[in-house]
Amino acid sequence: MVLEFSKRSNTLEQTEYEYKLQDVSEPNLYRLLYPYDEVPKIPFNHRRVPMRPPDEIWLTDTTFRDGQQARQPYTVEQIAQLYTFMHHLGGPNGMIRQSEFFLYTEKDRAALEACQALGFRFPEITAWIRARKEDFKLVKDIGIEETGILASCSDYHIFRKLRMTRRQAMDQFLGVVKEALSEGVRPRVHLEDITRGDFYGFVVPLALELRRLSQESGIPIKLRACDTLGFGVSYPGAALPRSVCGIAYGLWHHARFPAELLEWHGHNDFHHAVTNASTAWLYGIAAVNTTLLGIGERTGNTPMEAMVFEYAALRGTTNGMDTTVITEIADYYERELGYEIPPMTPLVGRDFATTRAGIHADGLLKDEEIYNIFDTTRLLGRGPRVLINQTSGAAGLLHWIRSHFRVPADFSLEKRDARVETVVAYVQRSYDEGRMTAFGDDELESVMANLTPDLYAQLKELRDGTR
Repeated sequence: MVLEFSKRSNTLEQTEYEYKLQDVSEPNLYRLLYPYDEVPKIPFNHRRVPMRPPDEIWLTDTTFRDGQQARQPYTVEQIAQLYTFMHHLGGPNGMIRQSEFFLYTEKDRAALEACQALGFRFPEITAWIRARKEDFKLVKDIGIEETGILASCSDYHIFRKLRMTRRQAMDQFLGVVKEALSEGVRPRVHLEDITRGDFYGFVVPLALELRRLSQESGIPIKLRACDTLGFGVSYPGAALPRSVCGIAYGLWHHARFPAELLEWHGHNDFHHAVTNASTAWLYGIAAVNTTLLGIGERTGNTPMEAMVFEYAALRGTTNGMDTTVITEIADYYERELGYEIPPMTPLVGRDFATTRAGIHADGLLKDEEIYNIFDTTRLLGRGPRVLINQTSGAAGLLHWIRSHFRVPADFSLEKRDARVETVVAYVQRSYDEGRMTAFGDDELESVMANLTPDLYAQLKELRDGTR
C-alpha cells in the first residue's frame, strides 16, 4: 500500500492498486442486468461516490455527426445556418464549446469549409473519423486540431462485432491513438457502450494507458464516455456499469483524467438523457455532448436546449448564453427544414407553454407566474398561450385574444363583454354538437371575423400595428 497526498481531494489517499487489463476468454455480457428478453435491470451495491462538479462545465455538439445520422442530411446552407445559431446561443463565453463534423464527402467538406469561413471561435470545429492513417492526414490537411476516434469498450462490441479479445482491441485502439499523436492531432477517444463495459477490467485500464500516452506526447487526450444505448442511471448507490456517478468518479479518480478532458455522450432510450448528463456534470465531467432538439440515433441524444437551461439552473447564470435563440432554432427546423416538433416537447414544442384548462387560463390572466414555468417571453421570446376547447371558458378565450393579437395592457376587454360571450357560446355549442378537437388559431380568427366583426377588426388593427 502507498499513501500519497492528493491535491484533488486535499486528503491522504491509498493507492494500493492500479487496474490492469483483464483479458478474459469469454465475454462478460452482464446477463443478469441485460437478459435481452426482459427489461434491463438496475443493480444497486449502495456504494456512494463524492459529488465533484468541475470548476467549469460546458456543452458540446454532435448535430452534424450523430444527429445527422437520424434524419435526411442537411444541406451546406442549413449546416452553416444551424452552426451560426449555435454560435449565438453559446454566447461570447463559448458555452457551446465544440461541434463535430464528418469529412468524407464533398458536401461534408463544403459544409465544414462554409462554417470555417464564418470565423467563429466557438463552437470549435472538430472531426469524427475512421481509424485509418489517411483519415488523420485528412484532418490535418483541413486544419482541424481534434478528432473523435471510436474505441468500443463493451464485450458485446469487442467479442461480437470486432471479433477480438480485449487485449487485441486495446492494442488496436492504442495504436490508432498513437497514429493521431504522430500527426499532431488531438485524439478524443469515444468509449462506446460504456454502460455495458467491464469498467475495472477494461475501461479504466484503457484509460490509464491513454493517460500515459498523453503524458509522453504532451498532447491532451480526451475521453468521451458514450452511453450508446441509454442504459445509464443516476440513482445514488446504483452499481456499475450502469451508474453514471460511478463512471464519472472512476474516470477522474482511478484513471486520473482531469475534468476538462472528460465528456459525457448520452442517449434517451429510457428517458434518462438529460438527468444523466446533469449527473455527469455534478460528478466530475466537464463537457456534455448534445444535439439540437435531441435529434439522433433511435430515441435521440441529449437535447442541447435542455442542457442550456440545466446549466443555468445549476450555476445560477446563463454565462452569456442567449436563450431566445432556442426559439429561433425551433422555428427554423419547422419552417425551413420541414421538421415537425412534437407540440408538447419542453422548451421548443408549440404547446409547451400552452394551457387548455379554463381555471389555468383564469390564473394566467391574473398573474402568468401562477401557471408558467418562468418568464418565457423574456427567456425564449414566446409568451404563454391558451388553446381553446370545451374547458377554456371566457377566461381562456380572453387570454387567447390578448396573446394572439398582442393586445396592449391598456386595451379594455373583459370576460363579461358580450362579444366575448358570443364566441364562448359558439365554442361550447360546437362541443355540445360532438366536436372533439381544439380550435386552431386561424379557425378561431375566422369565427371572430364572422360573429364579432367589429371586435375582430379592432384586434387585427392592434396586431398589425405592433409588427
